[in-house]
Amino acid sequence: MRKLGLAVLLLFLCSGTLFASGGGSSSKPLAGSYPIVLSHGLFGWGTDSSGIISIVNYWGGMDTYLQSQGATVYAPTKTAAQSNETRGVQLKDKVLTYMAANGFSKVHILGHSQGGLDSRYAISNLGLSSKVSTLTTLNTPHRGSPIADIVTTVLPDWIKPFVSGILGVVVQLVYGGGNQDALAALGSLTTSGTAAFNTRTPDASSVKYFSYGSYITIPDLIQHPLMGIIQPACVAGGLFNGQGGTCDGLVPYTSLKWGTFKGGPDYGLLVTGVDHLQASNTLNSGKFWYDVEGYFLKMASNAKSNQ
Repeated sequence: MRKLGLAVLLLFLCSGTLFASGGGSSSKPLAGSYPIVLSHGLFGWGTDSSGIISIVNYWGGMDTYLQSQGATVYAPTKTAAQSNETRGVQLKDKVLTYMAANGFSKVHILGHSQGGLDSRYAISNLGLSSKVSTLTTLNTPHRGSPIADIVTTVLPDWIKPFVSGILGVVVQLVYGGGNQDALAALGSLTTSGTAAFNTRTPDASSVKYFSYGSYITIPDLIQHPLMGIIQPACVAGGLFNGQGGTCDGLVPYTSLKWGTFKGGPDYGLLVTGVDHLQASNTLNSGKFWYDVEGYFLKMASNAKSNQ
């Protein structure tokens, strides 16, 4: 009888363990993924920024969220205003240092806006392709931005160095130094600048390329207080240069597609789209209007499934 009682007790304990661990998997969705490198855009910053801007999170906490889902995440800082080439060198150096320090063999890169371009440059032209499994670009102006075209056209040549110098000083104060060059950054984002960039930056055959993107439907200043102001200019410029009028306020919808295009975020009927800053949840600008966490998890999960 005593043996029977002991057997029943063991059976109960075993069944409890099975229900606790086997009945429903506790594995996090991004467990087993290569580390994810978040590559910020123009005037962006990473978690290692030394400027006063670092008191807020560029990614609106999405780096921490992805970590909570099982991923290892690294969000390095690059010069806020610089060319794709200069930022690409910085990204490569930081990624290689990070990988060597932690013993990682490969990473996934998720680049927002210009962060997608400097990532492409590092992969294709700086030998980073062997270290990258996938590149996911988010609202990246692969074929340029009409806003960059308009600014370079409107500003007289004689005033450009002055404006660039003033802007560089301001950016240095906010971002904690760095060799800022707003004109080089602007030139990297024009339609002609990206056309030349694409010619000399072919995709690496060993890397899988994915893109995601969004747009806004009307210049709604409540939901899009900044992008709503410049959206009409982006629409006009896009129609003028043949890119179309659908845009996120800065980047035409036709310009942000690269590699395998995976679409954009889902949102409610009363939401007038997702703009350029909301797409990356910069300054938490997106979380009020759509499921930012679900969107980032979808992008990261796609990268993991293709590693």
